Amino acid sequence: MSFITAHVLDSTSGAPAAGVDVELRAADGALLAEARTNQDGRVPELGPQTLESGDYRITFRTGAYFAARGQEHFHPSVTVDFTVQPGEEHYHIPLLLSPFAYSTYRGS
Repeated sequence: MSFITAHVLDSTSGAPAAGVDVELRAADGALLAEARTNQDGRVPELGPQTLESGDYRITFRTGAYFAARGQEHFHPSVTVDFTVQPGEEHYHIPLLLSPFAYSTYRGS
């Protein structure tokens, strides 16, 4: 299992959000990894197998996802800042998405 995984669910349709571009960046803005959600709305591997303790940012390019569906939307992207703690082995970052709102949490 990758150190960082993600999952995007389109709460409007009740289905996984396939084809969402995702970026992982370090606190200094350095790009660490890029991926796209699969048919199940998941990114099973994002970035290196380990990360140093510190702050990171994951960005979901949601505007292109909704535009491809012809849906009006408010957020062109969703950015989640998070902190990697010493001794942790895995971080899962889910995104529940709709055209005008989103929610996220630390998954398992």
